[in-house]
Amino acid sequence: MLLVVVTLLSVAVAGLIALLNPSLAPASSQSRKLADQPPVRIIGTPFVPNTNPSVR
Repeated sequence: MLLVVVTLLSVAVAGLIALLNPSLAPASSQSRKLADQPPVRIIGTPFVPNTNPSVR
């Protein structure tokens, strides 16, 4: 019973904060696209999964 009360109270407080401060909401139109991100430098050999367990 206590867990339900704490959960409902937490959800109510989070909802109230979200309503009062909408500037913290994520803006999907302003998010960076995957192509706009710089490439990642890979160091070392790439991981290749072992699809045949009998061969090491």
